[in-house]
Amino acid sequence: VCSSCHGMQAEGNPALHAPKLSGQGGGYLKRQLKYYKQGARGTHDKDVFGKTMAPMAATLGDDAAIDNVIAYIKTLPDNPAPTTVKGNAKNGQKPYVTCGACHGADGRGIQAMNAPRLAGMSDWYLVTHLKNYKQGIRGAHPKDMYGPQMAAMAAILANDQAIDNLVSYINTF
Repeated sequence: VCSSCHGMQAEGNPALHAPKLSGQGGGYLKRQLKYYKQGARGTHDKDVFGKTMAPMAATLGDDAAIDNVIAYIKTLPDNPAPTTVKGNAKNGQKPYVTCGACHGADGRGIQAMNAPRLAGMSDWYLVTHLKNYKQGIRGAHPKDMYGPQMAAMAAILANDQAIDNLVSYINTF
């Protein structure tokens, strides 16, 4: 079911607004699937694409099903997603210092911080969700334990250009 949007190799599909999943940490994937199932994601009126993901997550009946999907994703090749964002990476380096405290200096994520991998993932998805955090579309639900923290961090990015610059810097990893 997942491959119909995310691709046979979980490489993602921008045309369907489905990010790359291969290479992402299992704990993060599990938390997000549970958030969709619990209504912590995909319920905001302006979260059009999240609303399409929520019923897909609902097809995973229990934790064992979620664990099995994640175990399968971990067997898939982890090729970096194509770069699509055009920004000034040099201007994104300084703001990334703040991000790196949780996501790691190399963008590989830090499990102990519950911070997902950013390096090699779908850059357009990172841009979309930084904007969603800034606008309260993501991260504001009471069941989302980590969302308010990300919303506060996204708020330091002054505008869309700053977001593009930051993500362009992440693309250098």
